[in-house]
Amino acid sequence: MLPVKKISKSRTRTRRAHHALKPARMASCPKCGNRKLPHAACENCGYVSSKVALPVETEES
Repeated sequence: MLPVKKISKSRTRTRRAHHALKPARMASCPKCGNRKLPHAACENCGYVSSKVALPVETEES
């Protein structure tokens, strides 16, 4: 059985308009100022909060 009326591309695309991915929100690290995800450890210095800091391996060349 076929559909009674074809749904136009405009209606389909309007319905899917909010399906696009949104960029991740970034925060700045209070220690080094590098951009990081909120509530996550900084990749540059390992800072999480005033009580916790993770060790970060540095590249030696």
